[in-house]
Amino acid sequence: MGPRVVSSAIISFSLFLLLASTAKAQSKGVFDVTKYGADKDITEALTNAWKDACASTNPSKVLIPSGTYSLRKLTLAGPCKAAIELQVDGILKAPVDPNQFSGGHWVNFRYVDKFTLSGSGTFDGQGKVAWSKSTCQKDKDCDSLPMNIRFDFITNALVRDITTRDSKNFHVNVLGCKNLTFQHFTVSAPGDSVNTDGIHVGQSTGIYIIDSKIGTGDDCISVGDGTEELHITRVTCGPGHGISVGSLGKYPNEKPVSGIFVKSCTISDTTNGVRIKSWPALYGGVASNMHFEDIVMNNVQNPVIIDQVYCPWNQCSLKAPSKVKISDVSFKNIRGTSATPVVVQIACSSGIPCEKVELADIKLAYSGPDGPPKSQCSNVKPMISGIMSAPGC
Repeated sequence: MGPRVVSSAIISFSLFLLLASTAKAQSKGVFDVTKYGADKDITEALTNAWKDACASTNPSKVLIPSGTYSLRKLTLAGPCKAAIELQVDGILKAPVDPNQFSGGHWVNFRYVDKFTLSGSGTFDGQGKVAWSKSTCQKDKDCDSLPMNIRFDFITNALVRDITTRDSKNFHVNVLGCKNLTFQHFTVSAPGDSVNTDGIHVGQSTGIYIIDSKIGTGDDCISVGDGTEELHITRVTCGPGHGISVGSLGKYPNEKPVSGIFVKSCTISDTTNGVRIKSWPALYGGVASNMHFEDIVMNNVQNPVIIDQVYCPWNQCSLKAPSKVKISDVSFKNIRGTSATPVVVQIACSSGIPCEKVELADIKLAYSGPDGPPKSQCSNVKPMISGIMSAPGC
């Protein structure tokens, strides 16, 4: 046998072993990105691993092992042929320069059913440079910065043990999703980071955020129009702007908000506690069946607030009242300490007053120089029961 024949045989045998090894790994349903040529930049390897896993007729897992990787803008889309999991154990770093992004996201999951995002890993948005350039707090026509993670039209899904850090904009945006749970989820950004909402939920149903820790520079959790059956349980919030429904009424044809349940949470060192907010003068809407119960406040400004004259940076007109109808709201067993003397502030629309607002056992201490804790209410007659540390409205 000549040398050329021997070389050909060796190459063929080696290729056979490689294919057999790959087939064995894939038969177990695990698609390791390091087998797809992942190096410092993981973008292409992750894209290809996802495509193969998504095409599998058996449940599959895409694995990103421990390590630090660069990741450019990426969309991971379905529909997939079977349940799929992305296990991230490494640290993924976004490009620092926001000009390297077009559109509103860094990583986008779209149209996937039976999806799991798991692991001990971190999505690091490296947002510090972007925050210094942002004008969004003062300019309503500012350029949009990319969010760390978008979930668009995801169904029957679980996000577990993942961390998102220092996003340039919102950390997570949930749109058009159904039956999506965040468990042991962590959001981390400084209190002065601009417009970095932890999790924003809109036009989605059956969203659960449980046993999670969120510290950021804006709302820990914000709720947009069309949200139904949102359950927030045992979430630790702070720093940030609290847990907020809204803002509502900023855009035409907003869908109703209903079934918001915030329970057994702890909020610390934030500019608001539990809040419902709507813009004056602009557009109509409906928000109802919203309940906040068993909440601990630690040094929180504006612990309990309904604000229907929400107008940050004077970006709106106060000449006309809010057109958003708020009803069936309860605040129960809210306790701890307030950083401001007004521990309950309910400013409802003068055009469409709030209905069926209940306050029960609001026990918030204030020890500052501006006197004892107090309540302020307008355009509402709340039902009051239990122990109230501040006089009822």
